[in-house]
Amino acid sequence: MKGTIAVVNAGSSSIKFTLFTARAGSELGRLADGAIEGVGTAPRFRARNERGALVAEYRWPARAGRSHEDLLSHLIEWIEVHVGPESLEAAGHRVVFGGAMHQAAARIEPAILERLVALVPFAPLHLPHNLAAIRALAATHPDLPQVACFDTAFHRTLPPIERLFALPRALTEAGVVRYGFHGLSYEYIAASLPEFDRRAAEGRTIVAHLGNGASLCALNAGRSVGTTMGFSTLDGLVMGTRPGWLDPGVLLYLMREKGYDTPRLERLLYDECGLLGVSSLSSDMRTLLGSTEAAAAEAVDLFCHRVVCAIGSLIAPLGGFDALVFTGGIGENAAPVRRRICEALAWMGLSIDGTANDRAGPRISAPDSRISAWVIPTDEDLMIARHTLEVIVGG
Repeated sequence: MKGTIAVVNAGSSSIKFTLFTARAGSELGRLADGAIEGVGTAPRFRARNERGALVAEYRWPARAGRSHEDLLSHLIEWIEVHVGPESLEAAGHRVVFGGAMHQAAARIEPAILERLVALVPFAPLHLPHNLAAIRALAATHPDLPQVACFDTAFHRTLPPIERLFALPRALTEAGVVRYGFHGLSYEYIAASLPEFDRRAAEGRTIVAHLGNGASLCALNAGRSVGTTMGFSTLDGLVMGTRPGWLDPGVLLYLMREKGYDTPRLERLLYDECGLLGVSSLSSDMRTLLGSTEAAAAEAVDLFCHRVVCAIGSLIAPLGGFDALVFTGGIGENAAPVRRRICEALAWMGLSIDGTANDRAGPRISAPDSRISAWVIPTDEDLMIARHTLEVIVGG
């Protein structure tokens, strides 16, 4: 394959994309990336080349009623002009939820699409937008191969006990189990670790994907054996606007005493909690670290505290701890957050190198640290492109 792969990540208000081209062998080179933002309000399109220079920008009138299909058609037209006619060979999509049936990337065919539609109740705020992009592209480019790459698939190696909730067996059999998320990011880190630390790649490593969405993954020889997100992306760590671990009794109280219905609970849990809720200021860690407000400091403290506690909860099933990897927007860029987390783990033998941490590593642990610590930028889009290439070439 010598053409272009378009990686598409469609959400409720944006359609992000990255273009890759196959080079010598199976190597993939980045050509461009960008996004259509403001979907549903005032859409705006931007694209940058491989050097980061702006190469395209366009705005539609506010409330122009542009559908996903219209906007994707514009995007594909721009791609075909940018990379040349008939050079687009495949599209790879980030699909947040694949359930138990989809444990590897798959070429999208009618039967696959039908099964994904049946999974919408498991991820009602994410999966419909992923599927809308797939349908829109199929409508405008019916002959273009499309591949679904699942964020849950990497966690297929979780031990059975890690998947269980203490719920009635009938609910477990109906699919109410722990799936795990951010799998494409963790898969990229697991594949990259040998370049940085062979001991970490072969041993017991905890990866901290910290961003607006945040989770941890316990890797044993590169395989997922534990993670903090479970049935949904609400679980685990404190996030930008999501609460993470929460006593279910809180929800019962809000329903019974405050009159919350399902839409109100969804809005609370997905949009009003986390760093934003605690700080009453912002969901952006950069804003909170720069603030002098006590509530902002408390939000940062809670974020770091929950990460440390969650690391502890993963060490026991791992049977030890050899390395810690930070990735994601906060993990890669917020040196004070990394420092607080590493210092809280000093009792385990993790000694941070302050100078290396300030310059974002890649190694941020001291030479004599028993546990190594790293900053490794993730690349979910490249992981999707790799899977797409494998499926298309192999299929």
